[in-house]
Amino acid sequence: MNEENIPLADRIRPENLEDFFGQEKLIGDKSFLSNAIGNDSVPSMILWGPPGSGKTTLSHIIAKNTGSEFITLSATSSGKKDLVEVVAKARNNQLKNKKTILFIDEIHRWNKSQQDALLPSVEKGVITLIGATTENPSFEVNSALLSRTRVFVLEKLSQESLEKIISRAVKIIKTKIGKESIAFLARMANGDARTALNVLDILFSQKNKEISVEKIKEVFQKTHLLYDKNGEEHYNIISALHKSMRGGDANAAVYWMARMLEGGEDPIYIARRLVRFASEDVGLANNTALILANAVFDACHKLGAPECNVHLAQCVIYLSKSKKDITAYEAYTKAKSDVEKFGNLPVPFHIRNTPTKLMKDLGYAKNYKYTPKEDSSTQEYFPKELEGRKYF
Repeated sequence: MNEENIPLADRIRPENLEDFFGQEKLIGDKSFLSNAIGNDSVPSMILWGPPGSGKTTLSHIIAKNTGSEFITLSATSSGKKDLVEVVAKARNNQLKNKKTILFIDEIHRWNKSQQDALLPSVEKGVITLIGATTENPSFEVNSALLSRTRVFVLEKLSQESLEKIISRAVKIIKTKIGKESIAFLARMANGDARTALNVLDILFSQKNKEISVEKIKEVFQKTHLLYDKNGEEHYNIISALHKSMRGGDANAAVYWMARMLEGGEDPIYIARRLVRFASEDVGLANNTALILANAVFDACHKLGAPECNVHLAQCVIYLSKSKKDITAYEAYTKAKSDVEKFGNLPVPFHIRNTPTKLMKDLGYAKNYKYTPKEDSSTQEYFPKELEGRKYF
């Protein structure tokens, strides 16, 4: 294949830990994984992290620095038949005292039967498995396979780490780009190195003499809607979504939600805001709203994008069309104000806890009226300073 046709992220993939930026906690000098690579004693593992955090790159570095044969399978386009062929090759490698690393991208997409087929080979050490996933392995990887692997968590790449990755790429491909443009590209990539490098690749292929902020914006607008997840537009659009739901315009709400999702927003962020909205704006007018919002939040965790987008749409429409009641929101705001104003007021003696005889002797719980058995309509539950307070 012509090298120009290979994505930039693959062409410049680092071959050593020194050029692998952003996961210093995981591969630092004295870390378990760093020592395992240096000692050629890498265990089977699951690499769990967000898109573009370096899972594939780290697996390549491991293979490169352990002298193993590196075989890649994609869970979306492979199955048991492919695994059988890999295992046969791995057994042949064993005869030559050579290790085999099998990298399975998106391993969470393999079903239980396919994952179970890995067990014998992993358990006997025929292959060293490296599975990559953006989903929580506790939910998506069989417990039997999980118990035979170590889970390493990769963090979302920071702005600083992305700038280092971009700067390294720029030096390799020898193009001109200023610090401001590097910082803007890193911010727009929002923790995803592959996104940053793909945009850089497009701009480089267009023979731009210098890559500017304006050029970067053009590419994002053409290939992925311009949506700066850390900038003003982020807050403008989430505000538009919130106000559209509050105003009962389900159509506008779905549009703003789609703008966020298609712009690369994390579905969990939107789901979290919907859970809040269900109590803050819908509240007591429809208690089922919070149940649905929580169920959708859970669905987003389990499925991820794009599968969970329809769940978010369902919830957004439901919340938009629901009646609104801000009683709970206002009640808490008033109670909070009293807490800040009066400080730590003592609990009235008659409703205090009485786990010991001494506390009873001191008058704790004295004259408390037990509601199920006696009339407690005159019983006060507030501190004396707040007697008769009404928050709603």
